[in-house]
Amino acid sequence: MNTVKSLSLLSLALVLGACGTSSPTASASTGSAPAANRASILNATPNAPTRWFVELTGDPTLLSVQSVSGQQATFRAQAAQQGIKYQEVRSFQTLFNGFSVQASEAEINRISRLPGVLGVYPVKEIAAPKVEVNLTDALRPDMFSAIKMTGADVAQNELGLTGKGVKVGVIDTGIDLEHPAFAGRVVAQYDFVGDDYDFGKPTKPDPIADDCAGHGSHVAGIVGGNDASRGFKGVAPEVSFGAYRVFGCDGSTGEDIMVAAMEQAYKDGMQVVNLSIGSAFENWEGTPSAKVGSRMVKKGMVVVASAGNSGANGQYSMGGVTMGDNVISVASVSNTEIEVSKFKLSSGETIGYMAGDPAPTGKAGVTLPITKLATSTTTTANDGCLVGGANPYAAGSLTGKAVLIRRGTCTFYEKSKNAQDAGASAVILYNRDSGYLAPSLTGAARITIPVAFVNDASGAKIDSKIAAGVSMTFADGNLSIPSPTANTLDSYSSYGLSADLELKPDIAAPGGNIRSAWPLTLDASGYATLSGTSMASPHVAGAAALMLQAFPNTKAKDMRGLLMNSATLRWYRAASGTLLTGLPDYVQRQGAGMVDIVGSYNSTVRATPNKLSLGESASFATRNKVVVLKNTWNRTETFTAYHSPALTVGGTTLAPSPSQTYATMTINGQDADKTDVMVTVPASGETELNVVITPPAGAPDKSQYGGYIVLESSSGQNMVIPYAGFKGDYQSIQALGNLTIGGKSYNFPALFDDKEDTFFEEGEVATAPIDYTFKDIALDPAKPTELTNDAPYVLAQLSHQVRKMTLELLDANGAVVDTLLKQEYLGRSCTNNVALISTTCDAFNTYAWDGKLSSGKAAANGTYQLRLKALKAQGDESVATDTEVYTTQKFTVARP
Repeated sequence: MNTVKSLSLLSLALVLGACGTSSPTASASTGSAPAANRASILNATPNAPTRWFVELTGDPTLLSVQSVSGQQATFRAQAAQQGIKYQEVRSFQTLFNGFSVQASEAEINRISRLPGVLGVYPVKEIAAPKVEVNLTDALRPDMFSAIKMTGADVAQNELGLTGKGVKVGVIDTGIDLEHPAFAGRVVAQYDFVGDDYDFGKPTKPDPIADDCAGHGSHVAGIVGGNDASRGFKGVAPEVSFGAYRVFGCDGSTGEDIMVAAMEQAYKDGMQVVNLSIGSAFENWEGTPSAKVGSRMVKKGMVVVASAGNSGANGQYSMGGVTMGDNVISVASVSNTEIEVSKFKLSSGETIGYMAGDPAPTGKAGVTLPITKLATSTTTTANDGCLVGGANPYAAGSLTGKAVLIRRGTCTFYEKSKNAQDAGASAVILYNRDSGYLAPSLTGAARITIPVAFVNDASGAKIDSKIAAGVSMTFADGNLSIPSPTANTLDSYSSYGLSADLELKPDIAAPGGNIRSAWPLTLDASGYATLSGTSMASPHVAGAAALMLQAFPNTKAKDMRGLLMNSATLRWYRAASGTLLTGLPDYVQRQGAGMVDIVGSYNSTVRATPNKLSLGESASFATRNKVVVLKNTWNRTETFTAYHSPALTVGGTTLAPSPSQTYATMTINGQDADKTDVMVTVPASGETELNVVITPPAGAPDKSQYGGYIVLESSSGQNMVIPYAGFKGDYQSIQALGNLTIGGKSYNFPALFDDKEDTFFEEGEVATAPIDYTFKDIALDPAKPTELTNDAPYVLAQLSHQVRKMTLELLDANGAVVDTLLKQEYLGRSCTNNVALISTTCDAFNTYAWDGKLSSGKAAANGTYQLRLKALKAQGDESVATDTEVYTTQKFTVARP
């Protein structure tokens, strides 16, 4: 099966995303995209999945083992009776009722129609968490600053909490069993894959779950590493660990392997489980891994999962286990300190920098004079960019020198390449803003000189010294400096809400620039600095372990509220570096705010519910909610309650922007925006908050609003109860969007004709008959052995999550011949531009038909159409406008 045929129905369920904003309209064109555009789609699209989850009806946590086994036996018998070809890979009976199977798209379509099948889902490929790694031979204080941010240092040193007696499962790349931070504390382990595993390859598990990739050891170190020789302690330094290895030394894993590890952690009696892995855009509670996470909590386990690193891809970008009900979903906050490389100026100053990638590092001791363009100033927008296609630097003018270049207009690569072509020995890029970043230098020709990125103040300082003459000398080691983004949400942290408009993420923790354990086989120092929501999640897992030590009777479903309702709010920092102090950052990014371990420990009042998901405002313009406050202590607590609105998420799905418009609130009939409301919770008693929330009048439709009920007690006990909602009609969000190819927007969905090297946009009139033979053909005469099947398929860009997708076969009169497929819980596309497709980000789904009916019999020759029906998120199938419908042009099945 070649790449064209492999572009099948569910292939992009993991990496979907985007916002097509124009409505499909009939096209007057009589031709369709040329072959070059077709190739630009196909070459950028990953292969289709051949592994699927098959879920049977019935929650296995409510059924007997015999009942689950009976259901699965019935499924196997039915599939065999109908001649369906598939290979069973894994069977699940504890937390998921069903299988993962190897099957073609045609066969999985038939499986989806069998009685007793609740749903079929692609087994998503889960890439190894991508993080920035910074190795050094000296232990820097960035973990120490991180545990101070959460209060873990006070919990350890003053409250005597260490997590002792609590078992924490880490589902990841394994744990370095030889590392002193974990010596003698790994009490359960299971390797599911082996060193050489990558998604799609056979698994060859090792006897031990050792770590040859690094991520799992780093995560475990944050949870509870303890290395006295280096003075290193994680959040809960005396927990016991379960190590569950689902990644090899490199590459990806499969969601079914992750689910198997989750079931194993449950069987091993783990009390807390951390999953710093997930899948973007699949932000439904009903997907397999999210369901399993929910059931783990139901069975008494605290489950903590990272919110994801897809913030750059806009709203509704979370996905995976983190979406589970009562799973604690964790966003990332920037550490108060960062560690950077350094060079020294001849005038005596030490300058911190982040290195470009990919590019060589600066060699310690190398001294270079610094120069710049004569026209360069600290306000120049196009410094170092091509001018009329020409290099602004004369050939050889930078030989043996470092050149200072301001950020702006063109790419970092273009600036660096121009300097390199002019003979420069190094480049110093400086920011327009206060922050630091590692500039991407990917391009056609490799950058072979060091590129150092500094902040705006450092750039201005160097600029002021060039006229008098100044040089730089690369230095050994790193420099710990205050972070310019300290205590604010990291830009990569993913946005909620869920596709069901449930408030996610739940809480935030330090994730940017965290130093923790690293396998000794990868670096002798045993430590590295990483960034990501992967690093935030284990802070909360460690906090949960401390709370279980302090309050061992805490139910798993109540842990989220205990941690959330004592959190502290974070404020929004714009891309320019400006901190907006008027309103807290989006609830849809930070949840309840930064975890506060000491606050949780001292909390005696519990809120039910612990967060408020308000849904859409079109059907309920004003929301009435009741929050019950229960006092677990024998002392009356009196609170001052008020409303703290957060920023509203405006803009578009792909380009969110902050709005200062906000909702209004009354508490117990009083205006909580203007008046402090006094609330008394009697000792060992309860009281109710009757809360009325009105969406922001000035906010645009399709925006997400939110905020907090804040309660402050004279005893020092403070609480926050977050809420979030959607302004307007949620079903007004377009699900089937348009696709941009080569800078032009095309009306999608579209019918693809592989044989003719073309596709037909929605509403386009074909100038010649469209026919399919279902024969294997060679598209390229020069490659006669590379065959594809001459068959129809639909390309569909998903601008928003889709609750159910149905593919139907129609006859020439438009009557339904057969339902070919039903798929549940689809994620949105990552982008609507094929130029931005990558291995982790795609722009469309492909829905193929192999010419067979759901019975497995070939459809007779004749005229047909394909119809795609997308039931919108929270849509009602009985309401016609809640389903978007696309019907292809008529085509002919013309088998010879």
